[in-house]
Amino acid sequence: MPTSPLRRVGAGLGVAVVTALAIVVATPPSGVAASSAAHSAAARDAAAWLAGEYADGVLPGPFGGADWGLTIDGMLALAATGVDPSTRQAATAQIAANVRSYNSYDDWGIEGFTDGGATAKLLYAASAAGADPTDFGGWDLRAETLALVSGAHTGHQHGRITSRTTDESGQDPSNTFDQSFAVLGLARSGGAPQETVDFLVRQQCAAGGFRLYPDAAGAPSPSCDAESNATLDVDSTAMAVQALLAAGADDAAGRGVDWLVAQQRADGSFGGSGPTSGANSNSTGLAGQALAAAGRDTEATRAAQALAALQLTGANGGAATADAGAIAYDTGALTEAVDEGITDNLRDQWRRATAQALLGLAQVPLGRIGLDPPPTGGPTPSTSASPTPTGSPAPSASPTPTDAPTASPTPSASPSDTPTAGPTPSDTPSTPVATPTVSTSPVAGGPGRLPTTGVAIGGYVLTALLLVGGGAVLLVLGRRRAT
Repeated sequence: MPTSPLRRVGAGLGVAVVTALAIVVATPPSGVAASSAAHSAAARDAAAWLAGEYADGVLPGPFGGADWGLTIDGMLALAATGVDPSTRQAATAQIAANVRSYNSYDDWGIEGFTDGGATAKLLYAASAAGADPTDFGGWDLRAETLALVSGAHTGHQHGRITSRTTDESGQDPSNTFDQSFAVLGLARSGGAPQETVDFLVRQQCAAGGFRLYPDAAGAPSPSCDAESNATLDVDSTAMAVQALLAAGADDAAGRGVDWLVAQQRADGSFGGSGPTSGANSNSTGLAGQALAAAGRDTEATRAAQALAALQLTGANGGAATADAGAIAYDTGALTEAVDEGITDNLRDQWRRATAQALLGLAQVPLGRIGLDPPPTGGPTPSTSASPTPTGSPAPSASPTPTDAPTASPTPSASPSDTPTAGPTPSDTPSTPVATPTVSTSPVAGGPGRLPTTGVAIGGYVLTALLLVGGGAVLLVLGRRRAT
């Protein structure tokens, strides 16, 4: 008896389903998956080393005293990897108790100044740590950040994060790092106003990269393209891409990612701009994290491989074996440490490089730190929720932190996170949210969003099961028609 068309279709579907299931179930982990597991383990090793550099919940600066920007970076690194929850919680509590030590000059007797970039980074850090950003050490950091944005500028400067100061010069030190933290922090804490996103997008040139400074020749510049010969910066672009993804501005983020891919070197590394233009782990860590956030897994893996090559291990550490896990700023720093160990005068550089670089190994986007479980590639480190820091001053209408300032505050040109020239990398991010601009939901995905890192097997299994069911129905129908 001739075989019915339905039976032939059903038989074909059955073969296809069996083949699909065999592929889904039997395929061994790919090289990319194996590499990701190894890099996750390397990230945890780096975080474990960094946790050991903390003293009473604080990372010191190059001249002693607490470095609050670096302490935040380290806390974010620990949150991204799930390493040492007790140190992470101690750091969060210390940061909350010293808000004004970071975002003002109060400790040095200069009143009336609030740094916009530092305030925005504090807002993001509180959100990523699982604390209440509206009552962090007694401060409503969301309200503080919004106050430093709304009404500060009009026209093409509208939406820019600025500093509150008694200086009437009209100049502001805020840069693209600061604006990115503002968008990230606001997105994580209830939604980023569109004007903050729009201002960040104006720092993107037609080529796709972002400039570091919104000002040109000492005056505000309307846009990146309006500035002749604007210097596009890998670090700023990586930060902006992640902030835009958090705010749902996927088109601008996509152009930024394409520009980043074009800047990647043959060995997977990245360089910054100006004095940091040589390949270095800070730029590579940020860029790799942004690539992972945008779903560019192949390029993100290449960046992770370049970072792993700069990490001290028990096998390659030489004189610096005791510091296994730390990540060098560049190949020169690695060679020097292997020969001589990490000397006291260079330890600050290693802390900064490691805090930022390990984010490119962990590949948890800034917008997802504290929301997604830490990546695994071996034994999962013990984790616990990061509670709202305790010991903070009670909130009031005009909160004033009561904790004593750091014994040895070290002033700088600005407490904001401006990349610095020379071999010492900048005060760096923590790495962030995947929340639409007008939404308070932290759930990733959504219409128009760039793809996320990794492949979920559940969808394939569900598809295969549907095919199995469909094939079975067709086979039954085919038999009935044949009779």
